[in-house]
Amino acid sequence: MIKKFDKKDEESGSGSNPFQHLEKSAVLQEARIFNETPINPRRCLHILTKIIYLLNQGEHFGTMEATEAFFAMTRLFQSNDQTLRRMCYLTIKEMANISEDVIIVTSSLTKDMTGKEDVYRGPAIRALCRITDTTMLQAIERYMKQAIVDKVPSVSSSALWFVGNMSYDVVKRWVNEAQEAASSDNIMVQYHALGLLYHLRKNDRLAVSKMLNKFTKSGLKSPFAYCMLIRIASKLLEETEAGHDSPLFDFIESCLRNKHEMVVYEAASAIVHMPNCTARELAPAVSVLQLFCSSPKAALRYAAVRTLNKVAMKHPSAVTACNLDLENLITDSNRSIATLAITTLLKTGSESSVDRLMKQISSFVSEISDEFKVVVVQAISALCQKYPRKHSVMMNFLSNMLRDDGGFEYKRAIVDCIISIIEENPESKETGLAHLCEFIEDCEHTVLATKILHLLGKEGPRTPSPSKYIRFIFNRVVLESEAVRAGVLTPAGLELYSMCMMDSDDEVRDRATFYMNVLQQKQKALNAAYIFNGLSVSVPGLEKSLHQYTLEPTEKPFDMKSVPLANTPITEQKTEFAPVATSKLPEKPGPTRQDIYQEQLAAIPEFQGLGSLFKTSEAVQLTEAETEYVVRCVKHTFARHMVFQFDCTNTLNDQLLQKVMVQMEPSEAYEVLHYVPAANLPYSQPGSCYSLVRLPEDDPTAVSCTFSCTLKYLVKDCDPNTGEPDDDGYDDEYVLEDLEVTVADHIQKVLKPNFAAAWDEVGDDFEKEETFALASVRTLDEAVGNIISFLGMQPCERSDKVPENKNSHILFLAGVFRGGHDVLVRSRLALADGVTMQVTVRSSDETVVDIILASVG
Repeated sequence: MIKKFDKKDEESGSGSNPFQHLEKSAVLQEARIFNETPINPRRCLHILTKIIYLLNQGEHFGTMEATEAFFAMTRLFQSNDQTLRRMCYLTIKEMANISEDVIIVTSSLTKDMTGKEDVYRGPAIRALCRITDTTMLQAIERYMKQAIVDKVPSVSSSALWFVGNMSYDVVKRWVNEAQEAASSDNIMVQYHALGLLYHLRKNDRLAVSKMLNKFTKSGLKSPFAYCMLIRIASKLLEETEAGHDSPLFDFIESCLRNKHEMVVYEAASAIVHMPNCTARELAPAVSVLQLFCSSPKAALRYAAVRTLNKVAMKHPSAVTACNLDLENLITDSNRSIATLAITTLLKTGSESSVDRLMKQISSFVSEISDEFKVVVVQAISALCQKYPRKHSVMMNFLSNMLRDDGGFEYKRAIVDCIISIIEENPESKETGLAHLCEFIEDCEHTVLATKILHLLGKEGPRTPSPSKYIRFIFNRVVLESEAVRAGVLTPAGLELYSMCMMDSDDEVRDRATFYMNVLQQKQKALNAAYIFNGLSVSVPGLEKSLHQYTLEPTEKPFDMKSVPLANTPITEQKTEFAPVATSKLPEKPGPTRQDIYQEQLAAIPEFQGLGSLFKTSEAVQLTEAETEYVVRCVKHTFARHMVFQFDCTNTLNDQLLQKVMVQMEPSEAYEVLHYVPAANLPYSQPGSCYSLVRLPEDDPTAVSCTFSCTLKYLVKDCDPNTGEPDDDGYDDEYVLEDLEVTVADHIQKVLKPNFAAAWDEVGDDFEKEETFALASVRTLDEAVGNIISFLGMQPCERSDKVPENKNSHILFLAGVFRGGHDVLVRSRLALADGVTMQVTVRSSDETVVDIILASVG
């Protein structure tokens, strides 16, 4: 009688795992029986299984240990036991990267690969792949070519897989055999052959297109190969930005009628993930997924509802037709399917169905995993934005979920959702804060506690009864760790600060002293600058600037404008005075990308004396990726100059480039001062050259400029194998794409969590307002995205999120113009035939206001 183990037995390990308490040393001791004569196949097989088990459990084998075991194992090739031989192949593959001199088994594997036993040939090829390099390949190349077209499918597939793992220069010699294998009747051979052909041609778009054309017309027998063809076609469609009238799209759509369910789903998934698909173009794929929703196979139902869930994020109207089928899945025995069905309905359903759906979720939410609970929370967050009047129902549901057990990611998703509801619906603020206050009483996650406390300090004073939150803040000061106590110290009540100034932790005392002194000044400008919005400078940059200031005695006060700004990605939850996430601060912040560039540029003599690096923009490609010379430009902005860094790569192995520089011709009043060429540019070794440009002084508003760029260099032909160049060379040049400098290159993003306070702080001394018509823009979303991208400023207070079904919106932007001048923009947008934009700009410098308005106009 066979004993049956249930799931509980497996989890407890009561007799279900015979290898549970293995020790590596004992197993290696047992491996000595490999040297005994005669060989005992059964015992040797058991020991090899133990070795593979230990390796897969992450057990570390030293090189000497692995090599000794490997050498002993090679004697097992003397046995003719089939199971033992195949286990030897598996062990070779696992130990190939650990043991030394594994090539000693090459002759044994080659013998098995060319032998008469078909059961050995395929596994022997796969094992041989792990130990073969290009120097050994020539000896077995003839056998591999024969194996690719072998009549035994397992041998052919193994050989194709082997070839696919070799270098391109080796593999391209076997393309004819791969094409022959692609016409095989075996589905796996055809699949592997197609994969190899694509591997050979993936860098040649025209060759890939021809291959697709050939196989889409001739047809394939392998559903796996069809799935690969669909993925290749989708990638090519995306790269070429071909429309939906393309023959490739027609091919993908025709696969929706394939007899294999796997191919049908792959085609549907490819269509719904294509960018810029309309609801009409999605309809055939959605119809197929709708049919899968009623499939008796749980895997198909799950795949369909998960894909429909993703479609509903962008095209909820396209999924509405499936609502009845999705409602039937709410009672599915598989809770993952039921969860995805409900969250999809939350995105596509009407406002009247919200209450009913929330009740259905409540009935089983405790039975699903944290991963799917997070999906539910994300759906609720999206629903709140769609139906803001239902926030009370959602808030109650979320508060109940907060009380349930769950991990950090799950709790964080709920907290973030409640915070987003508070920000989107001002009337929900008090309810949401009450739920969060209750949560932190028993919160075990420091990061969430500090985040909520920071929110209380920010939003609590703006509520009708701020004093009721003092109790919760006070409890955290008394009970929590220093990280949470430090997070508490936001401007919530002066009585807390006097108590915390005597705290045992350095940071708690520092924060308390800082806030206490600022608040006692009773100046709105100071509160806005140092509490509501905080500093936005780079901490390592501030440290360096202060150190440099102390080295040079001067009566001139330290100027904060000389400190580089923080150029890390800014989010609504991250400010300079945000609470720390762990119990201890990091010893020292790591250098940012801008700090690294600052050091690199300062080391070049021509750029010394330019001052602090104000901003480094993202790299701009000036050539296509497939051209012989690849050039990209990184723009570095200083107070009165710009440095253009050109990163160049020579992709020709028969040329050496010397004295490489990019000549620039400006269209405006910019002046090129100096070129710093790259001395040598060997094959495939990136190098950099630089151009120093002076910004316009006579016309400060002329910040935008277009440069014509030409790559100039001295060419020396060289031997492709050795890289040795000729003595003589000749001058040549290569025309690059034009390079644009825009207003965004002169502005650094900076977050102002309290935009109103920052607006008042800057004042209206230099305020100007103009109205513009954005005729080519049709939606508020598009207008907001274009404005943010054009000005390069940071959206504040979630103003980059445009509520649905709104005809007007206000966008708040903040930044710092080069030279350290704060600039704020308030843009009122109204949607009619096009978008009308009223722009109000404030800055500490009048010229900056003129520059912004001139750029927009």
